[in-house]
Amino acid sequence: MDVTFLEMLLYILGAMLLVALIVLTIKVIYSVNRINVILDSVEAKMRTVDKAFNAVDKVVDSISLASDKLVDGVSSLISRVFSRKNKKNKEKKESEEM
Repeated sequence: MDVTFLEMLLYILGAMLLVALIVLTIKVIYSVNRINVILDSVEAKMRTVDKAFNAVDKVVDSISLASDKLVDGVSSLISRVFSRKNKKNKEKKESEEM
């Protein structure tokens, strides 16, 4: 077996690449574990904030419903007032024409 200098260099570089990839993989796994811990913390905080937003949303929906009913009532009252005036004006015109 005749091992030349280039083959020996390729073996050494391959071994170094393998070690570098193993170290890099270990660092990536460590980083992913840290990110998972951070994401779990953020998720727990988001659940707390989500509850608060849901409560605010319910209050806003209730206020919106009440204001819609109020606006409906006022608009129907205004339309009744104007419809009565229009009826009176039509009756006056009809009585004047006869």
